[in-house]
Amino acid sequence: MLEATLGLLAPQPGDRVLDGTLGLAGHGSALLQAIGPDGVLYGVDRDPEALALARRRLEAQGGRFVLLQDTFDRALARDDLPQFDGILLDLGVSSLQLDTPERGFSFARPGPLDMRMDPSVGPSAADLVNTATESELSRIFSIYGEEPHARRVAREIVRCRPLTTTAELAACVSRVAGRSRSGVHPATRVFQALRIAVNDELDGLDRALPLAVQHLAPGGRLAILSFHSLEDRRVKQFIRAEAKGCTCPPRLPACVCGRQPRLVDLTSKPVLAAPDEVAANPRSRSARLRGARRV
Repeated sequence: MLEATLGLLAPQPGDRVLDGTLGLAGHGSALLQAIGPDGVLYGVDRDPEALALARRRLEAQGGRFVLLQDTFDRALARDDLPQFDGILLDLGVSSLQLDTPERGFSFARPGPLDMRMDPSVGPSAADLVNTATESELSRIFSIYGEEPHARRVAREIVRCRPLTTTAELAACVSRVAGRSRSGVHPATRVFQALRIAVNDELDGLDRALPLAVQHLAPGGRLAILSFHSLEDRRVKQFIRAEAKGCTCPPRLPACVCGRQPRLVDLTSKPVLAAPDEVAANPRSRSARLRGARRV
């Protein structure tokens, strides 16, 4: 959704822009070109492999950029960042991570059960599935994966342990979670839930959103690409709350909190990928783009 994202951010020559989830710099490269030699691109990614590949791509292109290896919420909490004219958050897992079996994000290709976006930090998915209690696993699958058979799946995983590979986990889950009517693999929700839990994705998003607003210059724009309902719901509710401002109960005749709107909602409904993009890149079918402008 490159064109739609650029249209929403509307980068101008000389702008300062932050790509909080740089990946392989697909969006970052286009932003760097749009802001020109007088602008500065700040690129953030927790994945060292992705950051190294992005650096080579941006260096070959030219222009000014600063790269930070970190999560976007921790990066936005820094006090040495400037005010930005645009901030992009492209949430979720990258194609590099999905397509590398050694990273353990996908059951499509056998690999170690890892799922860490930064392989040097924190417990892996294998650590989680092999040490968490049945009730803890059930909660993760229910909340982060919206898995209807969360308890049954958690019980089966505990019975199957130890699990060390993506293939082992997928086979274990498949025994108790049937394929959906849409034909989605029965392990899809479980893998999503584990990835979110391992990388602290939703809590990180909740921390990042207010920090992003603080780092936007007046008139600056925020664009967020999400890929499942849990992310999109949080983004939608945050933007609407910031666009409303007042938090007083509806029963009060007048506002007493004095809270002013900080954002203007630019997308009352999420922008979806065009049919030709979905045909060329099936992963884009679940993309939801929302944006706002700083008051």
